[in-house]
Amino acid sequence: MKTVSRRVLLLPLLVLLAALLVPVVAPASPARAAGGLDEAAAALRKGPVYVDPRAAGLLPRERADALAKKIENSGKPVFVVVLPRAAEYHPDTLLRDLRTKTGISGVYAVELGDGFNAGADARVMQRSAVQNLVGAVKRSGYPSVDERLNSFVDTAVHQAGGHAPAAWEGDGGGGPGTGTLVGLGVLAVVGGGGAYALARRNRRRRAEQERAALEDLRVVVDEDITAFGEELDRLDFRPGEPGADEAMRADYGHALDAYETAKSAMAAAEQPDDVRAVTAALEDGRFSLATLAARRTGAPLPERRLPCFFDPRHGPSVVDVAWAPEGGDPRTVPVCAADKARLDDGREPLARTVRTAEGDRPYWDAGPAYAPWAGGYFGGGLLPAMLVGTVLGNLMTAPHAYGAD
Repeated sequence: MKTVSRRVLLLPLLVLLAALLVPVVAPASPARAAGGLDEAAAALRKGPVYVDPRAAGLLPRERADALAKKIENSGKPVFVVVLPRAAEYHPDTLLRDLRTKTGISGVYAVELGDGFNAGADARVMQRSAVQNLVGAVKRSGYPSVDERLNSFVDTAVHQAGGHAPAAWEGDGGGGPGTGTLVGLGVLAVVGGGGAYALARRNRRRRAEQERAALEDLRVVVDEDITAFGEELDRLDFRPGEPGADEAMRADYGHALDAYETAKSAMAAAEQPDDVRAVTAALEDGRFSLATLAARRTGAPLPERRLPCFFDPRHGPSVVDVAWAPEGGDPRTVPVCAADKARLDDGREPLARTVRTAEGDRPYWDAGPAYAPWAGGYFGGGLLPAMLVGTVLGNLMTAPHAYGAD
């Protein structure tokens, strides 16, 4: 009886103690720290968006919170800071200093006064993809910081690899402070583990969806790897053959390395985003093969361009042409010489098709699961613009796109 009475008395005391702690330990919202690079970095470790108080007019509180929620829901390491033109923010080193102080691999977007820029760790997003994305955002001429940052984030969360910091899950983005969570934690223990069970079930469901998407991608990627291996065989290059020089051997060696990298990356893939590294390696290897072929025949060396939009297995593109999907508006896409000739003759290009529930469809009309596959080939930044009006393009820029909660 005494034991029961003590428990009954102890429970209200614990709840009261937690409530009293809230004003003491609750931190400032990460979107409104005191200002300065150290404060910005500290805030980003707790949530994805930081607005210097002196730049509050550029991105209102409610819009900053909405942007933070969008990033958190994506589960990707995308960071956004809005800063005023001030002496402590040096434009030439700002991105590097911010990344160093934050200490987390990710994609970093900075709005500095009236200037926009972004950078990323190579393992999260390729440099070319970041450059393409920044250029696309700048050229779009958005009239407000809010629209500019949302445009960047909408694409970045689908192109970035990796995962959001675990610290974001419980503290950041304008959510409840640590003290509040302590109080809620006491009540959760008293009331049972219902919230934990729900979160666990959601994570399990998300993991199952990712596994299914990865298996769908595996079929397509394995076909790409096999096709590249066959290209290596058809090339029939021997490093010691007459006329072979060091440049040719270097091209051939690089192509072989890309082939092995693609196979290893696919074997190690655990989620759909991991496929991006596979197709990026294949694109790099095919350019090496094109360069080697030019050296062997004495032709001009090819320009480094994106692969053929219609089927990346066609190799590097040679020209950009205007093309419109069925029922869509024209847009500029990179194409190989063979597809350029087909279009000039009024014929359909040889598009890469994949299996869907409705039968074989071009990859751009097959669904969001193919975004990582295409992103590795095309670097990510230009892809949404090329795919506007297609199934994949619409899904890549929609709130319910693959990868969002």
